[in-house]
Amino acid sequence: MKGFRIDDRKDQERKKHMIYLDNAATTKCAPEAVEAMLPYLGEKYGNASSIYALGSESRKAVSNARRIIAESLNCTPQEIYFTTGGSEADNWALIATAEANEKKGKHIITTAIEHHAILHTCDYLAGRGFEITYLPVDEDGIISLEELKKAIRPDTILISVMTANNEIGSIQPIKEVGEIAKEHNILFHTDAVQAYGHIPIDVEDMHIDFLSASGHKLNGPKGVGFLYIRNTVKIGSFIHGGAQERGRRAGTENVPGIVGFGVAADLSMKNMEANQKKETELRDYLIEQLEANFPNSKLNGSRSNRLPNNVNFSFPFIEGESLLIMLDMKGICASSGSACTSGSLDPSHVLLAIGLRHEMAHGSLRLTLSHENTKEEMDTVVRELKVIVDRLQAMSPLYEDFIKNNPDGKFDWRTYHVQ
Repeated sequence: MKGFRIDDRKDQERKKHMIYLDNAATTKCAPEAVEAMLPYLGEKYGNASSIYALGSESRKAVSNARRIIAESLNCTPQEIYFTTGGSEADNWALIATAEANEKKGKHIITTAIEHHAILHTCDYLAGRGFEITYLPVDEDGIISLEELKKAIRPDTILISVMTANNEIGSIQPIKEVGEIAKEHNILFHTDAVQAYGHIPIDVEDMHIDFLSASGHKLNGPKGVGFLYIRNTVKIGSFIHGGAQERGRRAGTENVPGIVGFGVAADLSMKNMEANQKKETELRDYLIEQLEANFPNSKLNGSRSNRLPNNVNFSFPFIEGESLLIMLDMKGICASSGSACTSGSLDPSHVLLAIGLRHEMAHGSLRLTLSHENTKEEMDTVVRELKVIVDRLQAMSPLYEDFIKNNPDGKFDWRTYHVQ
């Protein structure tokens, strides 16, 4: 074929046999969501804020998606505000709460392992005179409720604790955090970007005042998310310029994205139990195989109290970036941490927070599954990893020194450090 190169054939062949294990970074948009979006990219192109019939169709579609999402959280549709994604929702929750309550106090509590959408926003607020307490986590990545209680001050205005971590998958005791916040009359926000659609969340039962989520983490489209704001909470707008989202978030509604998000949310709720069961079985099988084949590796995060689809391991004496490149050459898509920091040369702040040494945190691998993955794919991943890790370790002078000093080959993550 004219213009068809050998490299194109190789690329097509690789995609044909690709194993996608980076669902924490983004997910494939569900066919049902794509199909539902298409009319709003074509003949139903009306602006949802317009009063004529064409706009009314879009407005009804947005309202339907809002209703679906509200039902999934046990809240009212009026408490759901659409955004461009989780990062915007996080920024809105923290900044608007700080601005609305600064006369009451300027103290905010969060955790050391939050997504950078929270951490960098806290840095911004610190520059404006707010004090931030970063709760430590244990080696499983879980906060201490006692430490949280001790951190509360008379001027504490907000507690922000993520539902589940995007790197190691550890699930926080959100209901208990919500109870503590309510008891002390403190507003509570949770970044649920990784958790929403994957595990049950009830904002009433968990005493949540704000919740952030993003469409592309649950087989919906990119560029759309939402912030749940409890109807009794009074905060200001984050984007000014129009009356959209009941005057709280200006900007023309992303109707196709919102429609797709609604369909994806509906599917995730209906299939949650079945997806959890399959993903948990695959997750545990993969962990078992990795530990059997890599005795010196370390599982990062809680063994059981973690998202159904999350597997995070560290391998000694290798560089995570090299590992990812070699896996990609085998058609395996993975990550060494958050996609938002993939260009950073610094080790994961999450892995450092759970106690990994700086040099060891560099050799981490995050594998996040979906219900479409198979046991055969897990076997393929382990087999390819065995070849790649052995090769990378053989190239490492640190590994050579380790073997000289430790003929038995046993590796202690707690005591080893680079000389």
